[in-house]
Amino acid sequence: MTYSIALPRPDLMHARGTLRQNTAGTPETLPLFGIDLVNARGEDVVEQLLDGQRHRVAFLNAHCANIMSRDAAYAEALATADLVLPDGIGIELAARMTGQRLTENLNGTDFTPLLLREAARRGLTVYLFGAAKGVAEEAANRLCLDIPGLRIVGTRDGFEGAANDDEAIEAINASGADIVIVAMGVPRQDLWLAKNAHRLSATVCLGVGALLDFLAGRVERAPEAVRRIKMEWVWRLAMEPRRMAGRYLIGNFTFMARAAVHALSTTDGDAFAKRALDILLSGGALLLLSPLLLLVALAIRLESRGPVFFTQTRVGKDGVPFSLYKFRSMHMDAEARRAALLATSDRDGVCFKSRHDPRVTRMGRLLRRYSIDELPQILNILRGEMSVIGPRPALPEEVSAYPQRALGRLAVRPGLTGVWQVSGRADIGFEKMIDMDLSYANSRSMLLDLTLIALTFRAVLSGRGAY
Repeated sequence: MTYSIALPRPDLMHARGTLRQNTAGTPETLPLFGIDLVNARGEDVVEQLLDGQRHRVAFLNAHCANIMSRDAAYAEALATADLVLPDGIGIELAARMTGQRLTENLNGTDFTPLLLREAARRGLTVYLFGAAKGVAEEAANRLCLDIPGLRIVGTRDGFEGAANDDEAIEAINASGADIVIVAMGVPRQDLWLAKNAHRLSATVCLGVGALLDFLAGRVERAPEAVRRIKMEWVWRLAMEPRRMAGRYLIGNFTFMARAAVHALSTTDGDAFAKRALDILLSGGALLLLSPLLLLVALAIRLESRGPVFFTQTRVGKDGVPFSLYKFRSMHMDAEARRAALLATSDRDGVCFKSRHDPRVTRMGRLLRRYSIDELPQILNILRGEMSVIGPRPALPEEVSAYPQRALGRLAVRPGLTGVWQVSGRADIGFEKMIDMDLSYANSRSMLLDLTLIALTFRAVLSGRGAY
């Protein structure tokens, strides 16, 4: 199947002016690594891009940030782009480390089709520029199959076709395209756009990395289930070990170190030391415990059907909800069966806990006894949603039933461990747990945190109150 061809549109050609920064309806931004990242929903960003004004768009992911740190020209290209979109879990983690929250992760493989679907609905035309010979044509065929009504008015490869800027720009402008998708890889595509976007008559110029290779089937895309749990880098490493080892192993650790330094540089006072401790311990634990985490994941999958990880909405500091990560220790229907088991709770008060909970798997009982099921919360700590030390994060329905006094435990970030955990965990009643949490919130210090961390190891080894 060939892609549809549309003739140049003189009305749009005459209406286009010089490249300028749009000021009306500019989306909210979030500062990170010296770049103002767009912090908005994908649909709102699409609306902004298709407002008839000129926009040069780039993406920032962990790999881009690493390159930006050593390539001043590329850093300048990103800094001068009209919009820079956050791409990938690495950027999301880096934002969380600074106490900020992204509205949406606008990765190119999902955002670009969203933009093109709306372009098709409005009758706008597209030009694909980049990748190896033949890739843009194959990507065009795929896009036209996936997006009915999309009008792709031309393609050009990003190697021989990009050797002469004047010829490439003339061909793109002659097509009358409203949107130009540039896929030459980082940093080349953004350097090219920074140099030449003002010469293009298109209203939207977008650098999309390897997207055309994905669309053309030249690079296999991670399954939806893998992307949903945000572990695509592991899958990619298995598919392309040589090329990706440097980027996803060394590169990701380099990026996380850079993100940690950046986060610490933006934190003030006593919070600096606590956040530094959180990042140091959680980052080191993630690195050292990776083999154990992989073995646990395998054991969970072998014992029972369902995902390895369990995510649940919990209430964080100041009552802000977040998604808490755990290794799955229960059967898949655990949430549906919870209401029927409330009467069997072994703890007084609003927090449910049952020593002989029938929903827990055999592997789950082992994980819980030694608190291994809690280890994925290392990611919550890196993201700034939790701390190493603090009250345990409560369920929304538990918080809604709190007496007024208990709301004071929400004044600090919830923790992976804390006073309650080292004092007996599930053997401690609700009222006494609240007393402990309020006492910590009112008297927390670095010395107290270090003491509680040391006591945690003893509590984990003894297994007291863990079930």
